[in-house]
Amino acid sequence: MTEKIINLKNEAIGNILEAKDEKELERLRILYLGRSGKINQLTKELPKLAANEKAEAGRLLNETKRAIESALSNQLSAICSQLPAQKEWLDVTAPGIKPEIGHLHLLTEVIREISSVFEKIGFIRVRHPEAEWEWYSFEGLNMPATHPARDDFESFFVDSKPNSKLGRMVLTPHTSNGQLREMERIPPPIRMINIARCHRPNWDITHTPTFHQFEGLVVDRGINITHLKGVTDYFALNFFGPGRKTRLRPFHFQFTEPSFEVDINCPICLGKGCRVCKSGWHELGGAGIVHPTVLRNGGLDPAVYSGFAFGWGVERTTMMKYSLNDIRPLYESDLRLIYQF
Repeated sequence: MTEKIINLKNEAIGNILEAKDEKELERLRILYLGRSGKINQLTKELPKLAANEKAEAGRLLNETKRAIESALSNQLSAICSQLPAQKEWLDVTAPGIKPEIGHLHLLTEVIREISSVFEKIGFIRVRHPEAEWEWYSFEGLNMPATHPARDDFESFFVDSKPNSKLGRMVLTPHTSNGQLREMERIPPPIRMINIARCHRPNWDITHTPTFHQFEGLVVDRGINITHLKGVTDYFALNFFGPGRKTRLRPFHFQFTEPSFEVDINCPICLGKGCRVCKSGWHELGGAGIVHPTVLRNGGLDPAVYSGFAFGWGVERTTMMKYSLNDIRPLYESDLRLIYQF
C-alpha cells in the first residue's frame, strides 16, 4: 500500500509539471482529487489494512493529497504568469480569504480531556512543584536512600544547596510528590488530579527525558480497592471509548500496599486476544492503596483514613488512544503528525 501511494504521488506531480494550460490542470485535478479520483480509490482500501499499517497509510495519503494540491496551485501560477497581462479587476463584494487557523498541540488537548473526565466525578485539578525536595519525591513516599530510583543515573538532581531536613533538590521523576503535598495542604476528603512534567534520563521510542504524568489521589474514611477499580473503569470507558475496561494485576510500588499494574483491554479484540495484543490486554500504568507510612508522612492517621492513588503517563495514554508507536514525534513539531489531529 505504501509503495502504491508513493508511486501515485510521483506520477501525479510529474504529470502536473508537464501540463501546459488550465484545461489540462483541471483534468488532472479531477483524475487525482475528484470524487472518483485515484486518491479516493486508495482511501477506500484503508479499512482492509491491518491496524498497524492503517495509520501509516492514512498519513501518507494525506501528505500525498496536500502535495498534489500544492503542485496544482504552483503550476497554475506558473502558467498564468506566462499569459499576456490583462487589466486588473477587483470585485470588492467577494468574500475575503480566511487565514489558516491553528489548533492546540495533541498533548495539550489530551491533558484537557483527562482533566474533564476526572472533574465529572469530583476530582480537583491541582499543581505541585516540578523541582522538588527528596523528601517529597522519595523519602516521604517510603523510598529509602538505597532505592535504585534515587541513583544519579535514574533521576535529575539539581546542583544546589541541600535542605537540612528535606534533602537535595530533584526534578520530579514522577507526580507522586503531589500526594504528600496535597495531604499537607488540605484535610480529607481529598480527590486530587495532578498533571505535571516529570524528568528521567531516558530516550527511546517509548521514553523521553521529560514527559507528563497525571496523578490521582483519593483519601477519606473507608476507601478500598473497589473504589480504585471503579475509577479506573470509568476513565477507560470515558477516555478510550465504549467497550473498554481495566483489570488490576498485583505488582509492587514503595508507596502503595497492595500495589497494582492497571491493564486496559485491547481496542481491537476487547480482551479476547489477537495478533496485535497477544494477551488481550495492554499495560496502562501503576496504582494501589496508599501505604500507611505515606499517610503518616502526610500527617494523617492510617487507622482513621485510607486512600488510593494512581500515576499514568499522558504520552502513554495518548499513544494508546491514537495508535502511535513512537513517543518522539510528539516533541518534534513534525507537521505531518500535527496535521492529523
